[in-house]
Amino acid sequence: MDAPSVSLNKFVAGTGICSRREADRWIEAGRLAINGTIAVKGNRVVAGDVVTLDGKEIGHRPAPIYLAFHKPAGVTSTTDQKDPDNIIDFINYPQRIFPIGRLDKASTGLILLTNDGDIVNQILRAENDHEKEYIVTVDKPITDSFLRRMSGGLPVLGQRTKQCTVEQLNVRIFRIVLTQGLNRQIRRMCEFLGYRVRTLKRIRIMNIELTGLPVGHYRPLTESEMEQLNARLEGMEPEQ
Repeated sequence: MDAPSVSLNKFVAGTGICSRREADRWIEAGRLAINGTIAVKGNRVVAGDVVTLDGKEIGHRPAPIYLAFHKPAGVTSTTDQKDPDNIIDFINYPQRIFPIGRLDKASTGLILLTNDGDIVNQILRAENDHEKEYIVTVDKPITDSFLRRMSGGLPVLGQRTKQCTVEQLNVRIFRIVLTQGLNRQIRRMCEFLGYRVRTLKRIRIMNIELTGLPVGHYRPLTESEMEQLNARLEGMEPEQ
């Protein structure tokens, strides 16, 4: 009987150093090896295999870290430290972490960071199901037609956006709750209707809220937040 195996990207993500998507990029770049042989996509790992990144053996999983961060405008949600505005250098956390998903450089608000590659994969796979809430200011008065069309779905990036909740808060300010994660989705939706976004702030991801967290600061997720988050992700089937 063959020894139990796991896909290489899942193994790497399981050590907590990156997400599976990032592991796939490392495989494509030739940075990962199994027992001294450069890995290729589709490789699997069995007990006793030695996996290395840039020649250094990947260690055991560290204690999990889960942070909520209030991102300022101008910070890029990337781990690429060649980018002078990258989120990792800005936070300067003492242990290796990475963002879950993205938030545009010009946008502000809640973004989650972790060293747990498994939860990153779960949340990103659930991206078309979990709620993300934003407060948006546009460049001209909001109309009933704008609210109706935004909530009903618009053509973006070759597909139609899902129906969503949109509520006017002021003459030029609205609240929107999305269950999608298309690239620059809100900005593209507004542009389709002839509006330009002036400010965009994410205030909630699933059950985790930005409330009370100052700009540029981070905090660990509470035990209650983690319990609720895990409960929401529990029904998802893990990849093999």
